[in-house]
Amino acid sequence: MASSPQPSHPQLAVSAAIFREGKILLVRRARSPAKGFYSLPGGRVEFGETLHAALHREIAEETALRIEIAGLAAWREVMPAGEGSGHYVILSFAARWSAGEPVLNEELDDYQWLAPDALGGLKTTTGLQEVIQSARRVLGT
Repeated sequence: MASSPQPSHPQLAVSAAIFREGKILLVRRARSPAKGFYSLPGGRVEFGETLHAALHREIAEETALRIEIAGLAAWREVMPAGEGSGHYVILSFAARWSAGEPVLNEELDDYQWLAPDALGGLKTTTGLQEVIQSARRVLGT
């Protein structure tokens, strides 16, 4: 299987720090980049799509959840190591769970609702704890 060519510019992506009853949803990536790492659910913004529309779509596709977006929490620039790994600018939003239970798609292989300060020994993406703390400030928790 031939790999698709990498874009010649950074890819815009969104993610959500989703809080429910004091806990945050973390998902584990089943594919590269970040395969095997826990992170926030989200993905690429499609051309002509607003950031909020992209976030609602990605969360529905990856987890089947509905959310209420509170506001922008943080941004990260990710340039994974390795040939053809890409270049991403990720805008992370603070959000509240509003309905549904997680049903993961093929991009994810695990999820956990955790206390924000209890990530412990989980293998997480770089900067995740800082994004979570910023999201908590946005939500006033």
